[in-house]
Amino acid sequence: MSVVKEFLLLKRDLGGLIILFIMPLVLVITVTLIQDSTFKTVTDSKIQILLVDNDKGSVSKTVFENLEKSNLFSVVTQIDNKPVTEEIAKENVYKGKFQLAIIIPEKLSSDLQAKVDQNVEKIVSSLGLTDSSSTKEPQRIIKEKEVKLYFDPAVQMSFKNSVMSSIDKMISQIETKSIYTTFQNQLGGTSDFEQKSFITFKEIIPRINNKEVRPNSVQHNVPAWTLFAIFFIVIPLSINIVKEKSQGTFIRLRTNPVSNLVVIIGKTITYSIICMIQFYMMVAVAVFLFPSIGLPSLNIEGHLLMMSVVALFSGFAAIGFGILLGTVANTQEQSAPFGATSVIILAAIGGVWVPVFAMPKIMQIIAKSSPMNWGLEAFYDVLLRSVSFLEIIPKISLLFLFFIITTSIALFYDKKKRAV
Repeated sequence: MSVVKEFLLLKRDLGGLIILFIMPLVLVITVTLIQDSTFKTVTDSKIQILLVDNDKGSVSKTVFENLEKSNLFSVVTQIDNKPVTEEIAKENVYKGKFQLAIIIPEKLSSDLQAKVDQNVEKIVSSLGLTDSSSTKEPQRIIKEKEVKLYFDPAVQMSFKNSVMSSIDKMISQIETKSIYTTFQNQLGGTSDFEQKSFITFKEIIPRINNKEVRPNSVQHNVPAWTLFAIFFIVIPLSINIVKEKSQGTFIRLRTNPVSNLVVIIGKTITYSIICMIQFYMMVAVAVFLFPSIGLPSLNIEGHLLMMSVVALFSGFAAIGFGILLGTVANTQEQSAPFGATSVIILAAIGGVWVPVFAMPKIMQIIAKSSPMNWGLEAFYDVLLRSVSFLEIIPKISLLFLFFIITTSIALFYDKKKRAV
């Protein structure tokens, strides 16, 4: 009857119940669509960047060609049919019209070749391969060249670092090629230098049942936002408990020959069912709807049972937190804002929004205390790392322990409060 009572309470708030189910679905679809481009190459959404070529030489031509070949950038050299200058580029970038401008300095190609010629000539002379007795003109001093990068102040640091790394690699390859070519010319063109990179990189994709398993945006977002949705039941659960206290329902329940633990178990069963419905709805959307809107389908082959276990124990943790909050709070104005804020904080420090490895060291330590982090890591273990059930037992045990501790504190607090 305690379970029936909880369902009747939920039934009377259909609007809140709909929001509880619809909001997570809208959230996971929206966030996954936005983040999907970071997991795959999307050729029709290139970032437009400005290129100011003051060099007009081979280096700037190579830079332009490499940027054009990239799947990330679309190079713009004219605005309103006028060549882009440094001042125009700077103004447009700082106004947010473009995310990046690259300024290639004058005489970059000629000065680079001259500097390489000087260095190669020194090396060749030291090896005695040239006539050192012949008089030579004093070498002119060639100053270092600086390729300027203007970034929109609103762009993220990760984007800046990625672009700077790519351009630095590009310029280094150009310098290396110039050195090889100059050596070959100095030695009479008889040496056949291999200019292809000797060291390359290859990602080894994990294989399960002889199939490559490539992580995608869906596998990362569905577990994260499913947890977020599950923990949001803290708000209606705590509000209902506060309502029972303020309306006198809880006192009437206490007059029955039933312990408070039975009432708690009734709430736990009811909201566990709600959590599992949320979970299966999210999974169904990821499996059946995502492919029709251009997103990868969630691969749950052989994982659904273990994912269900993780979802169930995550629900227990959320329910325990909601019961504690509802017991301690005296008004709905206390429980609702605090519940929403605390869930957002737990999500933030738990790695739902920002990966834990990208956080400062102190935050990485704090993240280990968030039940959302335990649940998220358990989901990742199942979906992405394909671990056995025994390997997720420590994480789901922590979730269940969190439920036991929060529920025990709520029962102890209620008993002490009624005794006063």
